[in-house]
Amino acid sequence: MFTITPCSPSAPELQALVAELDAFQQQLYPAESNHCVELTTVAEGKIRCLLVHNQQAEAVGCGALLLQDNGEGELKRIFIKPSSRGLKLGETIVAGLEAEARQAGCDVLRLETGIHQQPAIRLYQNCRYSICEAFSPYQPDPLSIFMVKHL
Repeated sequence: MFTITPCSPSAPELQALVAELDAFQQQLYPAESNHCVELTTVAEGKIRCLLVHNQQAEAVGCGALLLQDNGEGELKRIFIKPSSRGLKLGETIVAGLEAEARQAGCDVLRLETGIHQQPAIRLYQNCRYSICEAFSPYQPDPLSIFMVKHL
């Protein structure tokens, strides 16, 4: 049994998971292709963060939604600890972030992921995200895949 709960961008459990994600991505991509966002720098009211906990109350997954002024949002920092992968927790996080987006009035969600993260790409495709062109603030990057979903 897993629970998904909102949290602050500065929550220690979230920060620990993001650090693990950063370490993983640094092994896959050069710095110029690592499009990391420091969640604590996003203006209050423009971000929603979620944590997934297992039965032992250990944080095993996370994700964030950055809200834009144009009615769009961007999914960021979606990560599941390797020990908890394969349990559909990615889908749970995406669904939770999509619910947050709808509640905030978003009608379009976008994301950027890396070409070497095939499980993540499959996750987003299974959640009905489509490949699209680079979107602001990104530039085209041969190591990135950009995706969009209309809610």
